[in-house]
Amino acid sequence: MLGTTAREKRPLQYRVGIDIGGTFTDIVLAGEGDGRALAHCKVLTTPADFGRAIADGLAQLMRRHAVAPAAITRIVHATTVATNAILEGKGAATGLVTTQGFRDVLEMRRLRIPEMYTLNYPKPPPLVPRRLRLEVAERMGPRGEIWRPLGEESARRAAERLAAAGVEAVAIALLHAYANPAHERRVAEIVADALPDAFITCSSDILPEIREYERTSTTVINAYLGPILRRYFESLRRHLAALGIAAPIDVMKSDGGVMSLRIAAEKPAYLVESGPAAGVIGAAKLSAPNGRRDCLTLDMGGTTAKASIVERNRVARTGDYEVGAGINLSSKLVMGGGYALKLPVIDISEIGAGGGSIVTLDRGGMLHVGPRSAGADPGPVVYDRGGADPTFTDAVVALGYLNPARLLGGDLPLNAARAKRVLEERIANPLARDLADTAYGIFEVACGTMVRAVKAVSTYRGRDPRDFALFAFGGNGPVVGAAIAALLEMREVVIPTNPGVFSAIGLLLSDIEQERSRAFLRGLSGIDGREVESAYVELERLVGADFAADGYRVEEVTLSRAADLRYAGQAHELSIPYAARAGAPDFAAMAEAFGAEHARTYGHRAEAEAVECVALRVKGSVARANGTGFTPSLRGDASAPGSRVAYFGPRHGLVPTPVLSRAALAAAGVRAGPLIVEEYDATCVVPPGWTARVDAGANIHLTRE
Repeated sequence: MLGTTAREKRPLQYRVGIDIGGTFTDIVLAGEGDGRALAHCKVLTTPADFGRAIADGLAQLMRRHAVAPAAITRIVHATTVATNAILEGKGAATGLVTTQGFRDVLEMRRLRIPEMYTLNYPKPPPLVPRRLRLEVAERMGPRGEIWRPLGEESARRAAERLAAAGVEAVAIALLHAYANPAHERRVAEIVADALPDAFITCSSDILPEIREYERTSTTVINAYLGPILRRYFESLRRHLAALGIAAPIDVMKSDGGVMSLRIAAEKPAYLVESGPAAGVIGAAKLSAPNGRRDCLTLDMGGTTAKASIVERNRVARTGDYEVGAGINLSSKLVMGGGYALKLPVIDISEIGAGGGSIVTLDRGGMLHVGPRSAGADPGPVVYDRGGADPTFTDAVVALGYLNPARLLGGDLPLNAARAKRVLEERIANPLARDLADTAYGIFEVACGTMVRAVKAVSTYRGRDPRDFALFAFGGNGPVVGAAIAALLEMREVVIPTNPGVFSAIGLLLSDIEQERSRAFLRGLSGIDGREVESAYVELERLVGADFAADGYRVEEVTLSRAADLRYAGQAHELSIPYAARAGAPDFAAMAEAFGAEHARTYGHRAEAEAVECVALRVKGSVARANGTGFTPSLRGDASAPGSRVAYFGPRHGLVPTPVLSRAALAAAGVRAGPLIVEEYDATCVVPPGWTARVDAGANIHLTRE
């Protein structure tokens, strides 16, 4: 452990990974020179001031392992602050300045209905109310030609009205600004004069691409989050400074890379799926060395469950995403229930099913689990912190899956008797069922809900889940992993080391990345290669400037190119790697790659249809100097702690179930379920019909018989 080895063997510098969840904040402390020097803790999240939980947990680790503040050289952070601000409607008061005649783009959206046949589906209200959506006189053409000069007086009137309304942030999204940002730049100057302290976002800076609704919505999201994230980052710096820590802070982006706090404060929309992305990156980095290149990830925490896909050791990314609906996802088949966010995002589906998900009965006696959550405060009833509503965690304690007395190595004592009493009074008695059957019904309903998230990134993408392993992590992922896999007829589940803090570990494995894009709407067969090369060179220059501003040398940055392609007239595109031959773009190869990916994603390709380019992209990355930086190892006593009675449904009933540590399982070889593997940060449930073993990388492998 850290701080217990001889001084000459102790790493002198440390990196810290911090992942804020809805219930727990996870903190990992890793030695720069020795990846095995790994310590971690979980503390309850403090929603009123997220930085307080970070400071408490980090101080605990530093004290426990004798780490001086100056020894911490870098902090990598993921946060749900951005997502929660949208979901809870607690972003900044925001105004929108747009082209005359386009005031209601946010209302009109797209004609998409997320629930089949529900024509009156209630869409979430726009983040900017109509009274704060103001128009200016101007008009750009689609090629950037000025059809109507900017009426500066109309811009000044709009700015004055927004100043009088007391907005904190302003989004500027003018028609065709992706082709020519001149009018947006001038409007931003006028708005800044009237509102010098406001957070101002131009669509040409955040998303210089076609599609008015998506571009406007993304720009509004960025503005809506700006003041909230800036205040949060300032609070975080204060808490760290109070501990004597002055290390630079990087922040996880939704696409799996990390960026500096400086850029994150300017582009907070990139952080909407910050935390979930880290776990997927960790799965991609750590599954391949153990022989698994294809896996579906399941990250179940205290508030939500997230699923994603890793194929051929590559993370799937998308540019079509929605946030704010009951399920956050990028499925092109189920959209229209949230706010469009057209930025690079790891292909993640997220649903309101976590350990804190509240269990209710509707008027017809139907059982529901989530999407409301008890969160960290007051938390599940079993936490004994004032929670009164039964939750998923209370149910799994009643089933015997979780230690009924304590979690987190004893740091979190539990009141199992109170949890069982509330479950009986609120759920079991009204259903006229016994407690065990009721708790198992809650477990099954929650698992059925989570299957939707897994299908959204597999079945709905033309992939068969049976061809993949399920890579389960998060505080509750190992509890439900085998049950989810069985529902999908999957045969293998992998539980990594330290699963409860795995997203925080993923933060330390992620590369530093920046991406730039620009609209480029052309038929692929008629593109001038020199024009494409010129556009890419300019994008590479901008990416290089972003890295230089954060202190990186040009030789440290690896650049890659991609193009968003579609069949002519399609509403969605696929991002395809750039191909070249003899120093010139190879459009034929790119068209072929697009056709193959279209067939994989949608099940068909249109050989006779023309392919067109929609946008060009350049991504720059700086790889971690230490590679993965971690050598997983087993810790703990190799003896079995004991056993307890657990309920595995009416078929098996109550079964005396051995409770082992991961080290004890490794020493035992292959063990048949039922079995419970108990660790500091998570509990792995091995039901009847499954076997468990520990591989050379210290991962637990579950196999269905």
